[in-house]
Amino acid sequence: MKKHFLNLALWALLPMSLCVTGCSDDDTYPDVDGQTPVAEMNTLHIQTAAGRTFTIEGTLTDADGISTIQLQCADLYLNKTIDLIEIYGEPQTEYDLSYNFAMPADEIGDGYIVTVTITDVGGRTVTQDVKVTLDGDFEDPVFVSGAPDEGSIVPVILREGETPTLDLNFSLSDDRGLDYLELNIEGIEGFPKRIDLGMRTTGEYTESVPFPAEIQDYAYTVALADTIGKIVTRTATIRVTDVMDYEKMYLADVATEAELNSDVFGVPMCIDHTGEYEYQAIYYNAEAGTEVYFIPTPSSFAVRYGINSEDETALTNDPNLVQPLVLDQANVYYIININIWDLTYEIEGTYSVEEAQDPWGTDMTYGEECFDLWGDGTTFIPFTFGLTSDNPTNVKSFTQDETNPHLFYSEPMELATGEQMNFIIHNYHQSEWWNAVRWCSTSETDLDVFAYYTQSASKNPDYTGPTTGQDVWSKPTVTTGGTYRFYFDSHLGRAKLVRE
Repeated sequence: MKKHFLNLALWALLPMSLCVTGCSDDDTYPDVDGQTPVAEMNTLHIQTAAGRTFTIEGTLTDADGISTIQLQCADLYLNKTIDLIEIYGEPQTEYDLSYNFAMPADEIGDGYIVTVTITDVGGRTVTQDVKVTLDGDFEDPVFVSGAPDEGSIVPVILREGETPTLDLNFSLSDDRGLDYLELNIEGIEGFPKRIDLGMRTTGEYTESVPFPAEIQDYAYTVALADTIGKIVTRTATIRVTDVMDYEKMYLADVATEAELNSDVFGVPMCIDHTGEYEYQAIYYNAEAGTEVYFIPTPSSFAVRYGINSEDETALTNDPNLVQPLVLDQANVYYIININIWDLTYEIEGTYSVEEAQDPWGTDMTYGEECFDLWGDGTTFIPFTFGLTSDNPTNVKSFTQDETNPHLFYSEPMELATGEQMNFIIHNYHQSEWWNAVRWCSTSETDLDVFAYYTQSASKNPDYTGPTTGQDVWSKPTVTTGGTYRFYFDSHLGRAKLVRE
C-alpha cells in the first residue's frame, strides 16, 4: 500500500509536459489507441446499511492497458489503490472490478461518494462517482401472524344453520416500509383485493370472509410487498368442511351406546389432544382382540372414527365403511396416534406393564409396610390408597390387579339416583397422614383425567403422566342408582365408575 502512494507522489513531481504524450512507461507499454479508459459500473447508487458490506463493481476496459484503480472516500477513510501491473505482471486491457467495503456498524451519515479512478499505462484517467447511501433494504417483509403455512389447508367449519366464515387477522412488518397486502380467494366475490399499507414498518389487517354453505375447496393466495418491491407470497387451500378440531376425543372399547351411558363417568376414555386435528391414545389392552373406536361425543356413536374397510391403512368416519381398530396384543399399553383431518392413524408402539411408571416413589410397594404412626417410629402400616370423602382415616383402599400392578379397583358400592358424590383418591393412614399420594380430577365435574397432586410427599422423577397443583374434589352426580365399582389406572391417571 505504501509503495503505491509513494509512486503517485513521485509522478506528481515530474514536469506536466511529460504527461501530454504519456509517461515514461510509454517505452515499455506503447500506446495502442491513446484513448482514455472506459468504466461501465454495475450501478452508480449503492444502497446499504450500517454494519453491512457493500460491493463496488464494474467492467473496466482500455486498449492500451489499465495500470491502477483507485477508490477514495475521505468520510469513510477509504483510500485504496489496486495496482494491476503489480498483481498480474502487466497492465490489463479488461478488468472486472469487485471491491468489498465493510460499512462501520456505528455509521450514521445519510450518504457518501466513492470516487473510482481508472488510470491506463499512458497516464490517462477516467473517474466514476458511486453514491453510497444507508437506506438499503435487505430484509423481506414479514407475516408476523395470520398467514397460512405454504401448501397448508385452512379449515372453515360448516355448521348447520350458520354461514361458514373465515376470520382473517394479519400482523405485518418490514424493516424499511410496507407497501401492500394482496389477497385472493378464487371463486369468492370481492377477491382479489389489494390493501395499501401506507409505507409503515408495521401493519394490521382484519376481515371476516363468508363462504357458501357447502363443502368445497378454494385456492388461497396472500402476498406482502415492501416499498422497494420485495414480495413474500404464501399459497394454501381453504377447505369448507364439517370436520371439526374437537377439543376432546375419546377411545371407546364398548360396543353399544347403552354401555357408553351406563357409567357415572370414565366410559369412554378421554385421550390426549396433541395438535390440530391430532390425538394420541395410550390404552392398556387387557385381552387380545379388543375392538376400539374413536368418538368426539362421549355419549354417542353418531360420529365415530375407525379403520376404513376399503383401505385398512386409512382412518374413516364414513358409517358405511368404518370398522373397529383391533388390538391383538394382551397385557400391554398401546400408543395410538390419529389425525382426523388427514384420516390417518398409526400404532406407534406398545410397552409392557413393567416399563410403565407410577407417580409415587419407587421405594414404596403397594400393600407393603411403609408409613409409621405419628410420634411412634416403630409401628408401620401398609401403603394403600383409595377413595375418601373427608380424610385419610376413611379411605376405602383399592385392590391391586394381579396382572397389571398399575390397575386398581374398589369394592362394589351402592349409589342412589341423583346422589352427588364427593371424593379424591388418597393414601390411607390411621393417623391422618395427608398427601403421601393423591390424585385430583381436572374440575369437580370434569373427571376425564385424574392427575397426580404435585404436593404429594412421594414422587417418582421418571413419571411423565398428568399432574396438577389444584386441590379439587370430584363431585359427579349419579344419574341411575345401582351397584357400581371404581376402576383406576395409576400410570395413565384414568378412572371409571361403572355398573357391576
